[in-house]
Amino acid sequence: MAKVLIPTPLRQFTGKQDAVTASGGTVGEVLAALTLQFPDLRKQIFNDEGKLRSFVNVYLNDEDIRYLKKDATAAKDGDTISLVPSIAGGSTVAAPPETAELSKDEILRYSRHLIIPEVGIEGQQKLKAAKVLLVGAGGLGAPLGLYLAAAGVGKIGIVDFDVVDFTNLQRQVIHSTADVGRKKLDSAAEKMQGINPYLKIVKHETALSSENALEIFKDYDFIVDGTDNFPTRYLVNDACVLLGKPNVYGSIFRFEGQSTVFAYEGGPCYRCLYPEPPPPGLVPSCAEGGVLGILPGTIGLIQATETVKLILGIGEPLVGRLLLYDALGMRFRELKLRKNPECPMCGEHRTITKLIDYHQFCGVPSPNAAPVAEAKVTEGEIEVTEVKAMLDRGDQFLLIDVREPHEYKICNIPGAKLIPLGEVPQRLHELDQNADIVVHCKSGMRSAKACGILRNAGFPHVRNMKGGILAWSDRVDSSVPKY
Repeated sequence: MAKVLIPTPLRQFTGKQDAVTASGGTVGEVLAALTLQFPDLRKQIFNDEGKLRSFVNVYLNDEDIRYLKKDATAAKDGDTISLVPSIAGGSTVAAPPETAELSKDEILRYSRHLIIPEVGIEGQQKLKAAKVLLVGAGGLGAPLGLYLAAAGVGKIGIVDFDVVDFTNLQRQVIHSTADVGRKKLDSAAEKMQGINPYLKIVKHETALSSENALEIFKDYDFIVDGTDNFPTRYLVNDACVLLGKPNVYGSIFRFEGQSTVFAYEGGPCYRCLYPEPPPPGLVPSCAEGGVLGILPGTIGLIQATETVKLILGIGEPLVGRLLLYDALGMRFRELKLRKNPECPMCGEHRTITKLIDYHQFCGVPSPNAAPVAEAKVTEGEIEVTEVKAMLDRGDQFLLIDVREPHEYKICNIPGAKLIPLGEVPQRLHELDQNADIVVHCKSGMRSAKACGILRNAGFPHVRNMKGGILAWSDRVDSSVPKY
């Protein structure tokens, strides 16, 4: 029997189990046995033709099966198979010119660096001459900004256009309660400048796009990816490959994190690992799925460490190696990454030669798309105010909450029936097929998926409560807490 490790985004299809044993002589047979145990998992890892989806990578022990015999790779008792879905590279890079002299005060400030032989005066001068761009001033950007500023990186650019929200404070330690409502750029820059007044900070108050990425990136030596969505991840990757800039990558979800260095001197890029994005909604954002507040600190510090190593040209960078972190088990694992010769971005026969429309590529709407009239409700949706009126009138209908039990405990609408999204297909028998059904979640995304499941199962009278319980709090009952 082989052990299959189930990542967090796929555990909703395995009864929340993080590891399952299955038998088979090959990886393909093991996965087939796995999906016989958990049929809902099959469409998440196989396409309609029965082939492995390219946004889920499969490793046998620490080897990517794409570079072995794919699903025909032999598996034996005791082997570990890892499913690694996408979660929203050495010699050194040519060092910056060593013209950044250190003042007497800076020598004192960085003295604990200077007495390390691998850093010394020359290394600290490299740090001062370096130009690093942080994409995002949120969970990962917070520890990155603080520690790279303290380390003495001379110029740090930050790309962000968001404002500080109360929900950020649980993990974005660069911002304080007093900063709520303030631009993250201003809040982060103030803290970083307070740590190191010798630092030059460049603020890029804009959403990163295909139109501006190359222009912004060209002035920096290293790009550090602290983004939280797939369109921007692919955009950052492609811009780095086109410009020949290292991409220091990190991602987080609930209790798990990943980090590596892409697009570095012959190493793989993000598309080598994930040729295509997952379907919209498969991998929840931090806002939908949550994240342990400490986790961005761990992954952000790994990214900061890799950035400093690249600048100094010391150590072994995370090139061709994907570092996986499990906070609950307090374990680090390392998987091998290989440059894909067929990669459309960095392969031998590149087919992508310019930046594309990444929202279209990822199948999500562009934030710049012309907005639909705010008051309009699309077919199959219902406003929270109408649901409240139905409740007040005593209308006969079923209100289903498809959030998780721990979310239901935070807040709920009286009378709602809790059926978590992952359990909907198994609990259809509990529902009257002819009933008028309204479905809600936190913000409307999961409930939209649940409505699709119900309609496909033959439930004709199903509507999605627009905006979820957050809209209910805003427009119906302000005593309902938001989270």
